[in-house]
Amino acid sequence: MKNTVTTTTAQNTARIALGSMLVFAGVSHLTFARVDFQAQVPDWVPVSKDTTVLLSGVAEIALGAALLLAKNKKVVTGIVAAAFFAAVFPGNISQYKNHRNAFGLDTDEKRLIRLFFQPVLIGWALWSCGVFQQNKKQEA
Repeated sequence: MKNTVTTTTAQNTARIALGSMLVFAGVSHLTFARVDFQAQVPDWVPVSKDTTVLLSGVAEIALGAALLLAKNKKVVTGIVAAAFFAAVFPGNISQYKNHRNAFGLDTDEKRLIRLFFQPVLIGWALWSCGVFQQNKKQEA
């Protein structure tokens, strides 16, 4: 798979915004939102909630930085970002299923609505990094 793809200004702006949000979220995992993020860790994760939050925070910072710095590896970075958003989705389900309040999600309705935003993040990562254009080029 070729990693270089030409993306539009809108896609680059969206990629930079997503990368910036991931860096911010990662830093918040390590600092002021640490307890809130622990509410999303499913009980079945075999590592402590705090360790899980710290490790996922470091991963988000690294992934955000990769999105910000992506030049010739945008497609791979977008796929990795989308996979990350899919991988953490069970945490959002756990928060809903276990009725855990965090980030202002203090009702089942709010927690349920939150679940529908994860596919948006996945699509955002794929679109902003030109993954869909890469697939069109391969089909041609």
